[in-house]
Parts: sequence; C-alpha cells; structure tokens
Amino acid sequence: MTLVPMRLLLVDDESRLTAALRKGLTADGFAVDVASDGVEGLERAGQEPYDAVVLDVMLPGLSGYEVVRRLRAADNWVPVLMLSAKDGEHDQADALDDGADDYLTKPFSYVVLLARIRALLRRGSVARPAVLRVGEVRLDPASREVDVAGAPVELTSREFALLEYLARHAGRVLTKTELLDHVWDAAAETAPNAVEVYVGYLRRKIGAERLLTVRGAGYRLVG
Repeated sequence: MTLVPMRLLLVDDESRLTAALRKGLTADGFAVDVASDGVEGLERAGQEPYDAVVLDVMLPGLSGYEVVRRLRAADNWVPVLMLSAKDGEHDQADALDDGADDYLTKPFSYVVLLARIRALLRRGSVARPAVLRVGEVRLDPASREVDVAGAPVELTSREFALLEYLARHAGRVLTKTELLDHVWDAAAETAPNAVEVYVGYLRRKIGAERLLTVRGAGYRLVG
C-alpha cells in the first residue's frame, strides 16, 4: 500500500528560509507547497486540502494575522503555525486570538518546528472558532464582549465564564457538577445553589428560551 504524505503549505517571503525548510520537511516525508505572499497563501489555503499551514506574520499583500482571520471566517480550520521575529507577548496573543493554533519565534530550531507541526497534525482540522456563536448569541473570549441578536449584553466575569463554557459545549447537556468544576474555583467555598443562581442571571440577560433546564440532568445552551 502506498502511503500518501502529509501536505503542508509554507507561506513566507524569505526565500532562503523557505528553501531550507522545504528541503528539510520533504526529507522528513512531507509534501510541501510554498507561497511567498499573503494573497497567494490565502488563495492556496482556501483551495487546497492542506494538513497544516506554516505562516509568517510579516508578509507582502496580506499579513499573516489577516490570512488566518480570513481562513477562520470562511470556516477553514486547517491547523496554522505562525512564525515571526516578533517575540512580544501581545504579538503572540494576537495571533492566537485571531485563530492560529501555535506561534514560534524566529530564529527557531528545526527540530522544534518539526515537533510543533507534528503536534498540530495530531489535533487535525477541528473547528475551534475565535468567536463563539450559538444562534443569535455571539461571544468573543478575547475582547470579553457578548451580544444577542446584535445588541450588546453586559455580563459579570462569572456570568461570562459560565456562558463561555456553555457555548463551547453548545447543544450538550452539562451537569451542575461539570459546571462547578470548570467555572468555579475548586479552592473556594461555593454555595450549593451557585449554578442555579447564575443560570438564572444568564437567562434574564440572554433569554430563557436559549438556556434550557433538562430535568434531572443539567443545562443546555441552544441556538
């Protein structure tokens, strides 16, 4: 049986770097395509079924930030590893908030790059939106903003954390125990009815019809 190599897209305008990476990755069994600017990179990533994309931040045409934003807006969940000489914590946070899966600063070790790529490939192309949407409820974890049917909704930090967890598991019935374990501090004393109280707060703010009680089981956020 013939094994089909994993296919990577490398988007970087440094020709010497891309040539070296292409040579190394090909030797390690990958099929590698190269794009030298953001426009070409976005077009290739949108049209071809790549297993992962290695994407530089500073590119002609479109920045790496904009490329990954547009991919995620188009529901393209190909794993993306971003490369950059910018090593500030805000640069890395911006890339991850825009939808990148990992971030590696230049100069880097080829061995580490290869390990990061393999880790991304193990995860696969699973939907992981930077902004969560459940029906008319929109929640942005990076900006901490929530709106319902386009109208902004003010939430406390605890209400936001509860809604975010519910949104990440939309459609699933979540037990009180699971919500307590993931939303409340395990080291703090929590009232036995804390989940019921905060579910009530959320219902008043986002609409009771969106946050359902499943009798004897838990709660479910629906669209």
